[in-house]
Amino acid sequence: MSGPVTNILIVGVGGQGTLLASRVLARAVISTGADVKVSEVHGMSQRGGSVVTQVRFGKEVFSPLIETGAADAILAFEKLEALRWLPYLKEGGRLIINDLAIDPLPVLVGTAKYPEDCIDQARAATSKVDVLNATDLAGAIGEQRAANMVLLGALSCYLDIADQHWIAAITETVPAKAREMNIKAFEAGRAASKK
Repeated sequence: MSGPVTNILIVGVGGQGTLLASRVLARAVISTGADVKVSEVHGMSQRGGSVVTQVRFGKEVFSPLIETGAADAILAFEKLEALRWLPYLKEGGRLIINDLAIDPLPVLVGTAKYPEDCIDQARAATSKVDVLNATDLAGAIGEQRAANMVLLGALSCYLDIADQHWIAAITETVPAKAREMNIKAFEAGRAASKK
């Protein structure tokens, strides 16, 4: 990512660990000496609703909010959320998508259909799309709930933040009993990324 301020949008649904991922990212950035601002919108997150976190960092950051068309990267924990927030991605921005579908309420009650072509729509909008099955990658190391760290590991490949800052941020943010698993998940995401 380049420019005086880097803008990262982390999107998903309630219960996917988007907020923890944003806290790890913010802590890693702080440890580099950069200024960071974070804005979290929970909405109906406890009921599986949309959750979005905006993370902005650089030498000096005045606002935590990312304007439409200004995100350097969108980290999408779910396919439909990637499409919902796509207008925020800047031209040439990076989109990292977990290949996972979670039916929103209108689909569950039968008033809407889940789009089957989410990935195709994303690729039509930008050429920089990474798709990985973070949930399966996390499950392969023993904990599907660590998919958030798999995705963060994939994002880390595109940020100029040294490994030790990421590992320290995970260690400081994640409860002790889950640290080793989360670090393994982060490393799996780095390995799976198409850097």
